[in-house]
Amino acid sequence: MEKVEFFLEDTKETVEFHVLEQTKINGSTYILVTDPEEEGVCLILKDMNPEDEQDSVYEIVEEDTELEAVSKVFEELLEDTDIRM
Repeated sequence: MEKVEFFLEDTKETVEFHVLEQTKINGSTYILVTDPEEEGVCLILKDMNPEDEQDSVYEIVEEDTELEAVSKVFEELLEDTDIRM
């Protein structure tokens, strides 16, 4: 399981997540991550930078329709996993 660190600009802190899966939908990259300190809690993050940018800028997906659609894709990719919002 890949680990990634994110810098939170609002709190100036760095947090670590485990990447469970990554996918691309309609040209946008999404990652499903979990916080190792909060068992059972997952987030879906969307890369907001254009594809030609080298660095990624991720934001939490909060819009209900997008969240539901991307969750279903991750459930299919992970097969025996049920993602609840």
